[in-house]
Amino acid sequence: MLDLVLAYAHHLAVFSLVGLIFAEFVILRPGLSGKRLAHLGGLDAAYGAAAMLVLIAGFSRVFWGTAGSGYYFPNPVFWTKIALFIAVGIVSIFPTRAITRWRKAARADTGFEPPEAEVRSARRLIHIEMGLLALIPLAAAAMARGFGL
Repeated sequence: MLDLVLAYAHHLAVFSLVGLIFAEFVILRPGLSGKRLAHLGGLDAAYGAAAMLVLIAGFSRVFWGTAGSGYYFPNPVFWTKIALFIAVGIVSIFPTRAITRWRKAARADTGFEPPEAEVRSARRLIHIEMGLLALIPLAAAAMARGFGL
């Protein structure tokens, strides 16, 4: 039963993460200001929280799930998933820093709009994050079919 609960928690966190990054991508457009910028900041914070939940639930499965760490740790496909997740995290630092900077500027100047070039750059990075995230289920499906053992 614990394995089922951990798997459910992990999948729910992953789906939340994907939904939140997609929502960020949709909202992050030129002309961003005011409430939309505040909303974007909230989404980005929720995205970070969802990423932490993915890690907590995922590693809980590794240590307390049915397969156990003896299945995961020697498997190079597992480490590929981890590397992809880390890459997503590294790429996400740059849009998060930009959003934080923009929100601070908007608090100082209610008419503030982020420069269009910065918005385009952040969108491009979020697009890269989404592409990297899309590879993680491929690795998960490969592991479920015994690849890497």
